[in-house]
Amino acid sequence: MIRSQQPERKMLGCKPEVSCSASHTCAARSTTSGSTLANKPHLNPQYNNAMATYFVENFGCRATQADGAALERQLRERGLTRAGSSTEAAVVILNTCTVTASADQDARSAIRRVCRNNPGARIIVTGCYAQRAPKEVAAITGVELVVGNSHKQKLADYVTPTIQNSTFVSLEELARGSGSRVIVGDIFAHTELLAAPVFDPGAFHEKTRPNLKIQDGCNNRCSFCVIPYVRGRSRSLKLEQVIREVDALVAQGYREIVLSGINLGRWGKELTPRLSFAGMLRAVLRQTSIEKIRISSVEPMDWTIELIELVASSPRIAKHAHVPLQSGSDRVLRRMHRKYRPWHYADRIERIRSAMPDAAIGADVMVGFPGESDEEFEQTRAFIEALPFTYLHVFTYSSRPGTPSAGMPDQVPVQVARERNRILRELAARKKREFMESFIGREVGGITLTHFDGEYTEALTDNYLKLLVPGKHEPNQWLRASVQNVHAESLRADPLHVNCSQCLQLANDSSAPPPSWRASVPRADAPGTANRPSIP
Repeated sequence: MIRSQQPERKMLGCKPEVSCSASHTCAARSTTSGSTLANKPHLNPQYNNAMATYFVENFGCRATQADGAALERQLRERGLTRAGSSTEAAVVILNTCTVTASADQDARSAIRRVCRNNPGARIIVTGCYAQRAPKEVAAITGVELVVGNSHKQKLADYVTPTIQNSTFVSLEELARGSGSRVIVGDIFAHTELLAAPVFDPGAFHEKTRPNLKIQDGCNNRCSFCVIPYVRGRSRSLKLEQVIREVDALVAQGYREIVLSGINLGRWGKELTPRLSFAGMLRAVLRQTSIEKIRISSVEPMDWTIELIELVASSPRIAKHAHVPLQSGSDRVLRRMHRKYRPWHYADRIERIRSAMPDAAIGADVMVGFPGESDEEFEQTRAFIEALPFTYLHVFTYSSRPGTPSAGMPDQVPVQVARERNRILRELAARKKREFMESFIGREVGGITLTHFDGEYTEALTDNYLKLLVPGKHEPNQWLRASVQNVHAESLRADPLHVNCSQCLQLANDSSAPPPSWRASVPRADAPGTANRPSIP
């Protein structure tokens, strides 16, 4: 059911007075104006010129980026042209995030920036912030339409006329026709999944590593997380659609793809018949000719033995495991409503490291969760110290309205949380440096990216390390290189072969790094763990 809201505001658009011209629609039109864009003399046979260009600005995670890519695909299919920036577009779509308070602020700042730099733009806000707080978003000056995630898949229909009807329908008429400028429904009734490959931000014609979202939503209820309430239940792209999307990317010349989702490891659980994430990977490997698959974040309980063995054994799957941790304290994990204990997590990390000695192993960690004591933080720090992580994403807790943690007592002071963040970031930097230094003097393989600084071409190794090789090399090429040293956040290496037949398999043939950076992790069956429950 659509939730209808009409904020009290006299004017649409960014400013109370904007002069109109034959090529740019006045955005400061009263909500009761009777004029329609269809009556303007500069209308082409199907679209108003002012509506012929669009720009989608995405905020937040890979899933949001993928949604934006799907929106762009729909708009292009309807004949609209992508503008070079939000300042040049007639329609600006802001695809928002709401995972933290700063994400909300980023969206509000972007709306004001578009109003300031492109006062005639028609601003449409969608995404997670729009789903969570539609009235709040609609009240911001300049916002013409708010579309929640529940109706994001229909957004292109709200912007453009249908194929059968060549008469343009303005957003104002749409709003009046529905009695609302806010289109938000029950996200838990939402069963559709927007899917389109997304490329690196800032590179519209990027030629390497497209990101394909194959899962959306989450059935978990972590006490700090607003995502299930703005993205709904877990749902999966059907296997045949996954295969079709991958085949299309291969046909366009892409060699490595990144599979992503909100809770990626849950792919296929709600399908009939029920399918597994590992089974889907096997099908993609069997039915497509994609050369490399990289898996984005997968929850620890979904790193099954089957999945670990598959990733370790296949030369076509990148040796890279991102396993969200959040906390190393059992008490904090329980308050977070996470579905694993620290010993479960440690067991999974040890199994991944044992199966893949060179693998990149990363995690998300949260500091400052309500009630996190000095002792509990130290448990997290020591836990991370003992594990063979190669990088971390460290976040400071941000209270989200409507989540259970927002009402918990003992909120951690901001300065204390920031200091804990700094401690973990320094620990992560040291671990990453040690991991990178373990490759000096060794040969590594990777794929060239688009960035060239005039001296070095950037590449990415199979195990998620940035590689700098001298000279200019075309993107999307496998290479083999000898690591010389570590420079800042990158490995500097001399290229041995570029686009050779051996380059692709190199990363799976290299020997294990020296043990100096590898920590020993107690197995689940070690002394003191015998009575602890295990996960599959």
